[in-house]
Order: sequence, then structure tokens, then C-alpha cells
Amino acid sequence: MTNETIARPKTTLADWILRLLKGILVGIGFITPGLSGGVLAVVFGIYEPLMRWLGNLREKFLKNLLYFIPVGIGGILGVLAFSVVVEWAFGHYPAQFTWLFIGFIAGTFPSLLKTSGKEGRKSWHWVLLGLIALGTLFLMRWLQTIRSVHMTQNLGSWLLSGAMIGLGVVVPGMSPSNFLIYLGLYEPMASGISRLDFGVIIPLVVGGAACVLLFAKLVAWLFKKYYALMYHIILGIVIGSTLAIIPSGVSGLGMIAVCALLFLAGGLVSFLLAKLDEKYSRNDEV
Repeated sequence: MTNETIARPKTTLADWILRLLKGILVGIGFITPGLSGGVLAVVFGIYEPLMRWLGNLREKFLKNLLYFIPVGIGGILGVLAFSVVVEWAFGHYPAQFTWLFIGFIAGTFPSLLKTSGKEGRKSWHWVLLGLIALGTLFLMRWLQTIRSVHMTQNLGSWLLSGAMIGLGVVVPGMSPSNFLIYLGLYEPMASGISRLDFGVIIPLVVGGAACVLLFAKLVAWLFKKYYALMYHIILGIVIGSTLAIIPSGVSGLGMIAVCALLFLAGGLVSFLLAKLDEKYSRNDEV
């Protein structure tokens, strides 16, 4: 049997596990106040191929479906299995875990920067990146000053919550958890998910899926027509939103050391994930 007759599958177990881990981290980002699942999807290289697929579901449907199955499983695990853990961790050690996630973002930034210039860039793209970063930073700081309101918990409010989560997928940098906190829906939502209350979970899924499918085609078209522009806008959002979640009031040598170690650990893990991603290139799969 010659080498030409041997069919070698591109998808390996390592690649599958890598996408599962990415999905878990993105899922955690969706339920963690201050973080953005959309930003983490960009950081881990999931965002663009996902928007491209959802923008045209019929194109390579089975191939894309198989590719994103571990991402979806990971996302569900991240939301369900870690909803209680994340709520506890960020309730007791918010600064430490925020620095861990900032490390996750920082570690993949070199890879993200490389990807953004794949089709070339001009000097004004850097200016745009800086302006978007500043605008995102000030917007998120302003959102933190908004007084919270309380919505009635019903089917409509959970559909709205799902739509916000969906926007967090389509619009990197938007933290759905923050908006849900403002509306008084975050804690009941987290509680409902942890209790597997399908009266909460099903409308969340329906609202989120409807929102993503509604806007994915537009985003896919924008990437196709304005690749460098879109990526530099998103890079600016990633930088601005990351700067906005840097916790204040971290003091004491012990606390600073722990935060620094968690930042380095998160950065190392995500840097290695990015290197693995280059080895098992997603662009060969979808």
C-alpha cells in the first residue's frame, strides 16, 4: 500500500482536546462578570471561523459541525460545571482570578496580532486599533457606574438574557454578565443554571442562538470584505476590555505576588495553547 492510498485524518485527539479546552474557557468567560466570552473566542481563534460558518451554514456543514462539536461541548461544560465554581471564586478571590484571566488573554496576544496582519495592514490600522481600545476602555468604565435595576424573572427576561449572551459572542468585548448584573438577573440566572432549571436554560439557549444566527452573516461578510479592518477593531476591543477589568486595590506583597504568579500561569498556558493551535492549524479544518 502506497502513501498516496492512505487517508490520514487531519483531526487528532490532541486537536480535539485543544478545542474542548478552548470551549471551556470561552464558556467560563460568558458567565464571569467583567469577562467576555466573545473576546476569549477571538483570543483562542474560535471567533472568525465560527462567524464564517454560522454566516453560511450550508457550506461544508458536516465538516464544520464536527470541528465545532468539542468547542460546543466545552462551552456547555464551562457554563454548567463551572457556574458554581466561578461564582464562588470571583466572590471570594476576585482580584486573583481576574489576573489569571488577564494572563490568558495576554498569552495569546502575539498569535492574535500575527493573525490580524495575515492579509496585510496599513499605518492607519494601528491608529484605529488605539482609538477603539481607548473608546472601549472608557465605555466599560462608564458602564461600571450605571446603577442596577431589577427586571421580573420570566420567559421574556430569560430570552433577553440569552440574546445578551448571544451579543457577547458576536460583539467581542461585550460582557453579558455585567449587563445581567445591572438588570438583577445574573444571580438568578447562575442559580438556575447550577440547578439545571430548564425554565431558565432553554430560553437562554433560544435567545442566544437566535441572536448569533441573526448577526453572524453580517459579521462573516465584514470579515470577507474588510479582514484587516475588522481584526484591528477587534484587537482594539480586546485591549480596551482587558485594561478595563484590571482590578484596583491590589496591595500587600503577598497579594501582589499571588496575582503576578496567576497572571504568568495564565499567560503561559494560553501561550502554549496558541502554539498548539499553530501546530494543529484550525484553518486547515474549516
